[in-house]
Amino acid sequence: MKIKAYLKPQCGWSMGVRAIMSKYSLAFEDLDIINNQELFAEMVEKTGQTNQPCVEIDGVMLADVSGEEVENYLLTNNLVESNDENPSSPIDSACSDEEHRRMAEENSSPVRFF
Repeated sequence: MKIKAYLKPQCGWSMGVRAIMSKYSLAFEDLDIINNQELFAEMVEKTGQTNQPCVEIDGVMLADVSGEEVENYLLTNNLVESNDENPSSPIDSACSDEEHRRMAEENSSPVRFF
């Protein structure tokens, strides 16, 4: 399977997608749309919108999806076999206010938004 995931470095939704990739031991391209304007433009061109995460699996684009939606797609299309492993982070939620505060404290460099 060829998987390209257009993600933010720190985002609850993006972390959920990464958690699903880890849960099923899937190799994927983790494409940083915040720090690489060309990747952001590529995502917008492919999806017609600016929301993320967007995950392309063997040429099929899943736009503005949660980790839960990615997992459902993978299972429904028999691309992975179900397992009982718990994801390493929530797969269907944004960052909490506490996580946003912690990230702001840890990262003193400015964050760019497109």
